[in-house]
Amino acid sequence: MARFDKQASNEPELLERVVHIGRVAKTVKGGRITKFAALVVVGDQNGTIGFGLGKSGEVPDAIRKGIDDAKKNMISVSLKGTTIPHEVIGKFGAGEVLMKPAAEGTGVIAGGAVRDVLEVVGVKDIRTKALRSNNPCNVVRATLNGLMQLQTAEQVAVRRGRSVKEILG
Repeated sequence: MARFDKQASNEPELLERVVHIGRVAKTVKGGRITKFAALVVVGDQNGTIGFGLGKSGEVPDAIRKGIDDAKKNMISVSLKGTTIPHEVIGKFGAGEVLMKPAAEGTGVIAGGAVRDVLEVVGVKDIRTKALRSNNPCNVVRATLNGLMQLQTAEQVAVRRGRSVKEILG
């Protein structure tokens, strides 16, 4: 849930992934104006991720704008090895994504936009299901919402004022 500190990082090596490119058209008096919208996720494959939406008349410009926007909106995610600490459901609008931790060697069992987000954040073993909406923008936001809800046992123990051993049983 913590914001990513850009000054302390000195621009780490970020992986950029284009999730979706949409063609949008506006009808004006002289005809149609066609532009492009690019949904992009960037991450360091070590628990840091951001997403951005760039719009422009040309596809490369839209992707560049999306990458710049994503770098401005970076967040840190709690991971447990190669998977997530616990099961979570992320929601945004009509988009809903169920994410479950998986044993090492399972791989990323996810479709489309969810797969792109999880690979960029650095999750290697997980099972997911995108429920309800299949709109790429809502699915990406729902996935990020779920990832922001993740907490390690240490974080829960500190919040409750107990030891990790008491929390885990």
